[in-house]
Amino acid sequence: MISILILAAGSSSRMRGGDKLMEEVEGAPLLRNLAQRAMKTGSEVLVALPTDRPQRRDALDGLNVGIVEVSDAREGMAHSLRGGIAALPEETSAVMILPADMPELTSEDFQTLTAEHQDDPKAILRGATSTNKPGHPVLFPRRFFEDLRKLTGDVGARDVLKANHDVVKLIPLPGDHALIDLDTPEQWENWRAAQD
Repeated sequence: MISILILAAGSSSRMRGGDKLMEEVEGAPLLRNLAQRAMKTGSEVLVALPTDRPQRRDALDGLNVGIVEVSDAREGMAHSLRGGIAALPEETSAVMILPADMPELTSEDFQTLTAEHQDDPKAILRGATSTNKPGHPVLFPRRFFEDLRKLTGDVGARDVLKANHDVVKLIPLPGDHALIDLDTPEQWENWRAAQD
């Protein structure tokens, strides 16, 4: 069983008082939208949330997702990852990890990685562009869960990817789906202008 872990515990510090995960995409907050896309795969979906942003939890109201509270989220992304991995159901055979600030990732993208995992269950799968520029999401088989539990700081799973580069397989996704993350009001403005 594949679980999807959405990392949504960051501080949105570059939004100058706003919250990028509450920006509207297709009529709903980005966080809700991304969770719904993940749910369409039929996978178990968990969302790592900080304890000090209740509006993010409210944005997920009524959705069948597991909430993972990350009390030490300010200490870096590794804390969200560790909390999320610890909360995975016992039968989880692989986890697909995605940052919550990537509005172009689709259910089809998640299904692409899922299908590839069925064909190559031992590889770490990483979303990429058609020119093989690596991005997200990243799918880790269960044998890497212990390594993910040991992470520290704010570099995410970079160290695990680096240490196991020989089994990382890049999976091309459409356009820049794997790369587009929006951290500032200007990036949001430019992205919206490009959608029109």
